Amino acid sequence: MSIRALRTLQAIARHGSFASAGAAVGLTQSAVSLQVKSLEEDFGAKLFDRSRRLPVLTDAGKVLVEKSAEVLALYDQLGPALSEEGVLAGKVKLGVIQTALATYLPDALVQLNAAHPDARFHVVAGMSAELAAQVAAHELDAAITTELVRPHPPDLISTPLYEDQFWVVAPKGQEHLSPSELLQAYPFIRFDLASWAGRIIDRALRQMQIRPQEEMILDNQRVILSMVERGLGTAIVPMSPQLAQEIPLTCLPFGTPHMTRRIVMLERPGHSGGQLAAAMAEVMIDLAGSRSC
Repeated sequence: MSIRALRTLQAIARHGSFASAGAAVGLTQSAVSLQVKSLEEDFGAKLFDRSRRLPVLTDAGKVLVEKSAEVLALYDQLGPALSEEGVLAGKVKLGVIQTALATYLPDALVQLNAAHPDARFHVVAGMSAELAAQVAAHELDAAITTELVRPHPPDLISTPLYEDQFWVVAPKGQEHLSPSELLQAYPFIRFDLASWAGRIIDRALRQMQIRPQEEMILDNQRVILSMVERGLGTAIVPMSPQLAQEIPLTCLPFGTPHMTRRIVMLERPGHSGGQLAAAMAEVMIDLAGSRSC
């Protein structure tokens, strides 16, 4: 019996198929089948009824899913339990939105690696909605996302980290124009509506009755800013005041009052990487506070 096989079993139970479970844990469907076969041989029992289109857990399979969750929780606590007092250890699977990846996260990782050399953060980029769903599905331990916008997974703990502001960005030298004039003067590069930021921006534009000429739909802030810098259009993006001052673009506040969004740490109650996630949250809050001064 292997810990990895038990994690794969949990993924099958959550996702409902060998193929989907394999995608979640980074294995091919055939590798998932081999791990299930190995578990069945170890325990001398069939874990799935394969006579149907999708595999269905047998009674023995249901018992093993329940008990293996307890085993995995205990296993994940071994690293922190054995570490020196005040020094954290173990691994956290952390989802992060693109804007946090480009601002505070790199420095936060440097600080945590120096303070806790036995701690590991496995970082996955994504949009807020998909990252929240992955936390709820036990595919991630925690995620740094936009504050939850309904609909969202229930029962997740949300810890505020910092706030971003929304800015109208345009090619350099256009500060004499108002935000609405900028949005009408250039083609509009829109944040993908699949992202929470994109939906927030779209709702605000409709409330303001601003209808820019849409040119592109993108989901990566860096790419959007690069397009604007090359004179291909204007955009509305969330970013820190510090970044708005540093980039070589015209940046004007969007909304009256200036529209903001809160960035949070999402976690499931009692997950095994709680201490490391808390340490990450503390460092992110400190970094954001020091840079806003």
